[in-house]
Amino acid sequence: QQDVALKPRDAMAETSTVDDVFDDTYREKEGKKPPKILVWRNIILMGFLHVGALYGLALIPSASWLTLGWTAVCYMISALGVTAGAHRLWSHRSYKASVPLRVFLALGNSMAFQNDIYEWARDHRVHHKYSETDADPHNAKRGFFFSHIGWLLVRKHPDVIEKGQKLELGDLKADRVVMFQRRHYKLSVVLLCFLVPMLVPWYFWGESLGVAYFVPGLLRYTVVLNASWLVNSAAHMWGNRPYDKTINPRENPFVAISAIGEGFHNYHHTFPFDYATSEFGCKVNITTAFINLMCFLGLARDRKRVSRDMIAARIQRTGDGSHKSG
Repeated sequence: QQDVALKPRDAMAETSTVDDVFDDTYREKEGKKPPKILVWRNIILMGFLHVGALYGLALIPSASWLTLGWTAVCYMISALGVTAGAHRLWSHRSYKASVPLRVFLALGNSMAFQNDIYEWARDHRVHHKYSETDADPHNAKRGFFFSHIGWLLVRKHPDVIEKGQKLELGDLKADRVVMFQRRHYKLSVVLLCFLVPMLVPWYFWGESLGVAYFVPGLLRYTVVLNASWLVNSAAHMWGNRPYDKTINPRENPFVAISAIGEGFHNYHHTFPFDYATSEFGCKVNITTAFINLMCFLGLARDRKRVSRDMIAARIQRTGDGSHKSG
């Protein structure tokens, strides 16, 4: 359960070799931007998915309480697979997890169906390293729609691909859980994102296959997707910037609730190596509470935390004056 409190000098040493630190030497290429190339397969699939989710919303009154409870369980497992797994563990290496916990988070990540861990972490490191530039996969300067879902409906900007290929991803390649999931990703998605959420309520308490498919299946999946996308869109546009007013990411309570703790985005982009992604620990932060529980159970360790002195110094130096303790 050992934790690592990072003081200013330690933090510099810690982040200097990590690919999630903003690179202010990058310059966008001058001249005409490359044309947007629509990915019609993704456009059609996303359209059908959201229509199916709306139908699932209409079916909620027909679902049993057990099915609604199961939907909440699937939401939490899939969300943790992204937040505690692909994001805080594998993208930022902000804590260490045992093999059983890594397996659980990989299963949850497949249930979330947002690309495999390797690809998710690679794109997220590029997002931090080149935030709000052409090399950012979901550059918020291109508007809400693009940063929310549009970036998945067009081909990546060439700079995103180029910078992603230059990252050093040896830690991900060396993780057997990550690479196993990558090799079997399509099968794991079919099983965990669609079949398991549907078949459990049908088999164990006789829910209709239609309700089971559309509510804990499509509706749950679509809500988790949009909650995750809000971190890229809303949390880069609306909210205050108590830690660094020179960057776009904001503190957004609504996103913090829907994405189980990922809405403290100004703090997170200022201190990306902090496992809690927030100054305030578990407050409105289910993911941090989960990681703390895993440490208590001996399944995780070495949580990285920014020192109070470092936070206070940064607030004084670059904050927008909106900071409130607690």
